[in-house]
Parts: sequence; C-alpha cells; structure tokens
Amino acid sequence: MKTNQQTELNFSQSPSQSCRVARKERRRTRAQWWFQQMRAAVDRAVDWKVVPAARPEQLYMGLSEEMRGTR
Repeated sequence: MKTNQQTELNFSQSPSQSCRVARKERRRTRAQWWFQQMRAAVDRAVDWKVVPAARPEQLYMGLSEEMRGTR
C-alpha cells in the first residue's frame, strides 16, 4: 500500500513551551550543582573550638574632685 500524501508530524508542545521546559531543566541542573558545591564546602569546614568567656575585669573609676565634694 503506497500513498503519495505527505505525513505531518504534530508535537504536543509548541516551540515556546519546549524552550520554557529546556530553560527550567537548565536552571534545575545549575541549582543542583550549586547546592552540591555548598554542601561540600560545609562538609570541608573546620569546627572551631568554643572560646572560654573572658575573666571579669575590675575597673576603678576615679571620681573628680567635684563629685567627691572637695575643692
């Protein structure tokens, strides 16, 4: 059985929709790569030791002569 008619292919998505899908996939791929890099950076991070609190410092505040009541 032979026909001389042209066969037409019809895709379910229009060209603009396929571009959006491709862009979405590229964004998803880049985001996955970025978060993978950030997770690796966190895994390589150094744990810092907690610094003990500083000893309290006792200060002597000298009063001026006016405050002491002597002139």
